[in-house]
Amino acid sequence: MSRSTSKTVVCVEGNIGCGKTSLLNYFEEFRNCEVLPEPVEKWQDVEGYNALGLMYKDPERWSMALQTYIQLTMLQNHIKLQEQNVRLMERSIYSAKYCFTDNLFESGKMPGIEHVILSKWFDWILRTQNIKVDLFVYLRTDPKLLHKRIMTRCRKEEEGISVDLLMALHEKYEDWFIHKKHPCPAEVLVIDANHSLEEMKLSYETHKNKIMVSQANN
Repeated sequence: MSRSTSKTVVCVEGNIGCGKTSLLNYFEEFRNCEVLPEPVEKWQDVEGYNALGLMYKDPERWSMALQTYIQLTMLQNHIKLQEQNVRLMERSIYSAKYCFTDNLFESGKMPGIEHVILSKWFDWILRTQNIKVDLFVYLRTDPKLLHKRIMTRCRKEEEGISVDLLMALHEKYEDWFIHKKHPCPAEVLVIDANHSLEEMKLSYETHKNKIMVSQANN
């Protein structure tokens, strides 16, 4: 069955502050389109514990706990029953592993044994679960610009995010999508996101047919 007649899953990817939410908000207005944001609220309240906040404060202690829960909640998003023809999903279980978990390990913030365990869980999930992705949209953005955006939006958990972290994550995304150092189960659409919101809306319109597929004329 072709993408034009079947339900389509698009994962919107990119660094912290690249504009994923803005893109999702833009396409959410289209008929027959559903949006699944990152389940950040779940990460901030795990039976009363803020796993995201704990990880930012002490990554060596809490990165395993957070990434385990992220892997679970992203899997739940992937396998959730799709009700509309097009689903736009913020990030994916793939970027959780290839970009964030791997960066924590390589930066010395996650012990090798914890990285191995998470990797084995990830591999098992890919073997046994139907993780459907038809297109990745990569919002490619300069890390220094991202840092300015993050400082402007003033989210509590993001107060300690450094340019160095953003540069490291940028390299992880580049390794995956541009340099093909990890498997990619779907086509990648790269969008330059180094622009204002109004300019990005024009870019979304330009790429609408590619992203929405059968919904492009609605």
